Order: sequence, then C-alpha cells, then structure tokens
Amino acid sequence: MSNAVTRGIRVSVKCKYLPERSSPSQKQYVFAYTVRISNEGAETAQLRSRHWVITDANSLVQEVRGEGVVGAQPVLKAGQYFEYTSFCAIATARGSMHGTYQMITDAGERFDAVIAPFDLALPHSIN
Repeated sequence: MSNAVTRGIRVSVKCKYLPERSSPSQKQYVFAYTVRISNEGAETAQLRSRHWVITDANSLVQEVRGEGVVGAQPVLKAGQYFEYTSFCAIATARGSMHGTYQMITDAGERFDAVIAPFDLALPHSIN
C-alpha cells in the first residue's frame, strides 16, 4: 500500500494481482489498483488530470497521462473522498507505479498531489 499527503490531499493505493486476467505465457501480468483520494485539508480541490509512471522488472517505463480518472474529475470539499479501481498490465511478474494528480483549488491554484510508489507483484514474489 502507498500513502502520501500533499496540501491536505491524501492519496492511498492498494494493489492486487489478477491471475484470471493475466497470461504469464504471453508475458502479460494484470494488476488492479484501488485509489482513495481524501481531502483532509480546508480548501476544496478538483482533480483535473493524472500522470502515472509504470515500470516493469526489465526497467521498461510506460507513462500514462490523461484528463481525470475513470471518466471523472471529482471535486473534493474538506472531509470528502473519491475512490476508484483501475487496472494496468506489464510484461513482468514484478514492477512499480507512482505518479501525480493535477489538482486545482477553488482559488485557481494548481498543484500536484503525489501518488507514492507501490509495488506490482505476484503474491509469492513479494519480499
């Protein structure tokens, strides 16, 4: 699990391997990750876009950028949270992800909420 707080925005991530969606013989390992974005600060903030950095065990890096998350650009008032689950596939049994969510406050200030690194790993390969 990863956990980071930036300007009152806490981003927590849990990840699990999906054997039923993976095909190791074809070098495809699929992971589900559930993200909870909580506003623990005093100012309202909207998630506008995302930037993910996904690295496999061969050091192959994929970068994913886009508007919002799962088709949404949630507005989080103080005390509110937004949670979603998404997926990623890599070519190795182990890897990692990290990134940022680009946020904007009601006052128009932009900042990047950090998504701390977390492991993508088969249960038996976690050390």
